[in-house]
Amino acid sequence: MNSGVGIEVEGVSLAYGANRVLRDISLSIVPGEFFALLGPSGSGKSTLLRLLAGFNRASGGNVTIGGKDVALLPPWKRDVGMVFQNYALWPHLTVAGNVAFGLEERRWPRARIRERVREVLDLVSLAGYEDRRPGELSGGQQQRVAIARTLAIEPRVLLLDEPLSNLDAKLRAATGLELKRLQRRLGLTTVFVTHDQQEAMTIADRLAVLDQGVIQQVGTPRELYDTPANRFVAEFVGSINLYAGRIDPDVDRASGTCAVEIDGLGRVRVPVARIAAPAAAIAAGGGGAVALAFRPHAVRLAGSGAVDGLAFDAEIGTTEFLGEFVRHELAVGPLRVVADLPHARFVEALVPGARARFVVSSTEIVVLADPPR
Repeated sequence: MNSGVGIEVEGVSLAYGANRVLRDISLSIVPGEFFALLGPSGSGKSTLLRLLAGFNRASGGNVTIGGKDVALLPPWKRDVGMVFQNYALWPHLTVAGNVAFGLEERRWPRARIRERVREVLDLVSLAGYEDRRPGELSGGQQQRVAIARTLAIEPRVLLLDEPLSNLDAKLRAATGLELKRLQRRLGLTTVFVTHDQQEAMTIADRLAVLDQGVIQQVGTPRELYDTPANRFVAEFVGSINLYAGRIDPDVDRASGTCAVEIDGLGRVRVPVARIAAPAAAIAAGGGGAVALAFRPHAVRLAGSGAVDGLAFDAEIGTTEFLGEFVRHELAVGPLRVVADLPHARFVEALVPGARARFVVSSTEIVVLADPPR
C-alpha cells in the first residue's frame, strides 16, 4: 500500500455563473490524516471533495497533492481514489469483477489482478465473497466492496463522499469505527464528507466546518466542540445554549478574568485566556455586544457551596429520558435553558413545574463575537 501524502489547498474559489460555491478556500491536510469536511447541505463540502478528485475545476487558487500541482490534471492522473455515496457498483458484475474493474482498465496482468483482488477483499473482511453480486450483499458489505475497488488501484489519497449515509444508525456507528481502523492500518490520507457532526467527530482526526462556501473553522473534534470560533460552529457542532449578552473591558489582572452579562441569566466573570480572539478584541476595545454560550451538559444542580460561575433559579419544563442523561428544558423568565443532567439509578428525577437552582462553571462559558440577531 502507498503511504499517505499531504494535501494543500490555497485560495481556491469555484463558481457556477453568479453562484459562488467555494470562496477563497485554504486548507492543509497532513500525510496519513483522517480529515472530515463537515457542513449543512449546500455548504460546498462535496464540491470541494470533487475538486480534490479532479471532477470539478477551480476558477482560482492552487491544489497540490504530495507536493505536486494537480489543478490541471484529470482524475485518472491524480492517484486518488473516490468512493461515492451510492457506491456505484456494477450490478451485473461479481464482487471480484467490481474490484478488478479499475485494474483491468489499467491493463494489469490477469494473475496480478487475481492476487490484488484477494489482497483487498481480505483487507476489508470480504474474503469468500468473490462470486457474489452486489444485490446479494448488505449495505455495509456493498460499501466495503466499493472501498476495496478503490484501494485496489493503490491511491495516494482516499476520498469518501457521505460514506455511511445509506446505513442504519447502529451499522453506521460500527462501520465508521471499522473504516477508521482500516485507515489507520493503511496510513492512507483520507478525506470524507458528511453533514453528520457526530459521525465526523467520532471518526476524524481533524475537521473543517464549511458554510456557504467558506471555511468557518478547522480543528480537532475537541477544539471545535470546546472552543468554537463563531456562532455558526457553536450551533452546528453539538447542542448549545446561546444568548445575547455583553462583555465589559474591566479585566481583573490578578485573576485574569473579565465580566460578561448574559441577558436574563446574570453576570459572571470568565477567564480572558479562554475567550476567542474576536471576542477578546471587543473587550480590549471597550466592551460590547457578544454571544454567550454553554453546552447543556455544563448545567448542574447547585450545591450548598460557593459558586464560581453562573447561578440561576429555573422552573422545570419538559423532560426527555435519554438513558445516560435526562434532558430538561428549564424556564428562566422568558428564556429557555437546556440542561443534560446525568442519570443515576434510583435517584429521583426532577418534576416538571418544580423549581430548582442551577449553576454553570465560568470555564464552561463560551464568549463569541457574533451575537444572536
